Amino acid sequence: MRIRGGRLRVGRNAADTSGSNGSGGGGPVGGPSGGAPTGSHTTGGPTPGGGPPGDRPPGNDPTWGGAAGSDAAGGRTSGPASGGRSSAGVGSSAGGPDSAGAGRLVSPWPRAAALLLAGALPALAFPAPGLWWFAYLALVPWLLLIRMARSPRRAVLDGWIGGIGFVIAVHHWLVPSLHVFIVLLAALLGLLWAPWGLLVSRLLGGSPSARRAVAAVVVVPSGWLLIELVRSWEGLGGPWGLLGASQWEVSPALRVASVGGVWLISLLVLAVNTGVALLIAAPPARRTAGVLLLLCALSVTAIWAWAPRPGYADTVRIAVVQPGIVAGPGSVARRLDRGEELTRALAGRGVDLVVWGESSIGAGVWERPETARRLAELSRRVGADLLVNVDARQTDGSGRSGIFKSAVLVGPDGPTGDRYDKMRLVPFGEYVPARSLLGWATSVGKAAGEDRLRGDRQVVMTVPDGERGLRIGPLVCFETAFPDMSRRLVRDGAQVLVAQSATSTFQGSWAPAQHASLGALRAAENGRPTVHATLTGISAAYGPRGERVGRPLGTGASAAEVFDLPLARGETLYGRFGDWPVYGAFAALAALCAVEGLRALRRPVPRPPGPPARTAHGSPGRPGR
Repeated sequence: MRIRGGRLRVGRNAADTSGSNGSGGGGPVGGPSGGAPTGSHTTGGPTPGGGPPGDRPPGNDPTWGGAAGSDAAGGRTSGPASGGRSSAGVGSSAGGPDSAGAGRLVSPWPRAAALLLAGALPALAFPAPGLWWFAYLALVPWLLLIRMARSPRRAVLDGWIGGIGFVIAVHHWLVPSLHVFIVLLAALLGLLWAPWGLLVSRLLGGSPSARRAVAAVVVVPSGWLLIELVRSWEGLGGPWGLLGASQWEVSPALRVASVGGVWLISLLVLAVNTGVALLIAAPPARRTAGVLLLLCALSVTAIWAWAPRPGYADTVRIAVVQPGIVAGPGSVARRLDRGEELTRALAGRGVDLVVWGESSIGAGVWERPETARRLAELSRRVGADLLVNVDARQTDGSGRSGIFKSAVLVGPDGPTGDRYDKMRLVPFGEYVPARSLLGWATSVGKAAGEDRLRGDRQVVMTVPDGERGLRIGPLVCFETAFPDMSRRLVRDGAQVLVAQSATSTFQGSWAPAQHASLGALRAAENGRPTVHATLTGISAAYGPRGERVGRPLGTGASAAEVFDLPLARGETLYGRFGDWPVYGAFAALAALCAVEGLRALRRPVPRPPGPPARTAHGSPGRPGR
C-alpha cells in the first residue's frame, strides 16, 4: 500500500493524521480519552483505566491511562508525535519546561539518591537541629519528585525510596546498636509510604484543577497520618518521629495539640507542605492553594483564641535526680551511690516527690535488703517519697517471674506497694520480635539477650502531700511517645505525668533531645504538667500548656533539679474526644475511594474493534485485488 502526501512521521500511527485510531474504538491517540500514549502502537480502544473524553488534565498525569510518551506497558519511552521534545519529559510532568537537571532525575540512580535525600530532610525539624519551621517546607522536594513520576509504578517506588530515607534519618542514632540491620528495617518500614506515593501522584500529577487541589490538601495529609498511625504500633518501633512532634516548642502548635493531639499538628504540617508544592508546580491551582494556606493559618488562629485552656489550681514541687553515670565497671552500684548523694542534698527544700531515672536500680542491687533500707532512710531525710526505677528479675502480682522494668514508689517505711511494670517495650532493645526468626540480631547489634516481661495495666499512684494526696501517672522510657497512654492516665485521675527514661546508650546523638521534647506534647495534649527524669540527660519539666518549666539538665550534668509545677484542672478537647483527627483521615480516604469507584462505574466501556475495513483494491480474503 502506497502512502501519499509525504513521509509518515516517526513515532506516529498512520491513523493519527485523521485524529482517531485505526480501529475506530476510543479517542484520538494520546488524546484526552486516555487512549494509547503518543508514539505507542495500538490496535483497539483506550488504555484500560483511561478517563472519559475531556476528563484528563493536561500534562503528564500517570493515573489517567498512562504517561504520555511511554509504551502501553508503562516501560520504555518513545519519541513524541511531532518529532520534537518528549511530552513525557520531567519538565512537562511538573508543569514546566524540560531542563538538564530534570532530565538527570529520570535516570534511576540519581533519582533514587534525590529521593533518599528528600525523604531525609524532615529530620532536620526535630531536635537536636530543632529547625521547627523547616517542617512546613521539608516535604516539598519529595512531593515534587513523586509528582514527576512517569507511571503509577514509578510513583509507588518513589514513595518507598523516600520512606527509607525518612526512617534512616529520623532513627540514625540507632546505627551503633543495630548496625546494618537498620537498613533492612528502613526498607520494610519504607513500604508504608509506597501507596502514599501513588496517592500523591494521583492528586498532584499533571495540571490539577481547583477541585483536585482542594482534595490534595485534604487527602495527601490524611494518607501520611495513617502511615504514622500504622508505624505507631509498638512492634514497628512505636510513634517515634511523628512529624507533628517537631513543633514541640511552638506555642500555637501546642494549642493545636490540646485540640487534636500530635495527630492534628501532623495534618497541619502536611497540608502546608502540599499547598506549597501546588504553589510551586501547579500554576492553574495557585490561587486555590493560596486560599487553602490562608485557611490553615486562620484555623490555627481560631484555635489559639478559642480552644479551652487548663485552669491553674495549685503548685507541686518535684525534684529530678540525674546521676550522670553512663557505663563502665561497677556502673550500677556507682549510679546508686551518686543518686543517693544527690538526693541527700535535697533535704530541707520542701519537695513533694523525688524522681529517679529509668534503670536507676539494676539487677543484683535490688535483691539486697540494705537497698530498701537505704531508700527508706533517704525518704525520711528528704521528707518526700521517692519514685525509683528497677530493672531486675522480679515477680509480679500475678506470679510471673522474669526481668521487669518497674516504677516503684518508696516511702519512709520502704516500698509502699505501688508499682508499675512497663507495658510497651522497645523492639530489639528490650525484646526481640519473633526471636526464633530474628534472634541472629543479637550477634549483629546490641539487641536484648533476654526478653523482658511487660506489665498488664497502667497504674496511677497516690503520693502523700500534707493533707492531700498527689496522684501521679508513671511512664517508662519511650512510652512517652504514645499519646494514648498519657491520655489514659489523665482520665484515670493523674495530676502529674512522670516519665523515667535512660538514653545513655545514645549519648552524643539527637536521641536525648528528641526524647525530652515529647514531654511538652504530652503535657499540652492533656493539660497536665509532665516531668521527664533520666540517668544522663536530658531531664526537663513542662507545665500544663506544654511550656518549659525551670532549667533542664543537659547530657553533661550530674545534678539534682527542683521544679515548681502548676497543677491544672479541667479537660482539654483532646482529652475529651481523643484521636478524632485519625478518624477524620480515614473518612477523607474513604470518600476519595468512593468518588473514584463511582467514576470508574460511569466510565464508558471501550467497544471491541470492528472487522477490518474493505478497500477498493482488495478484500480480506483476496488482498491486492
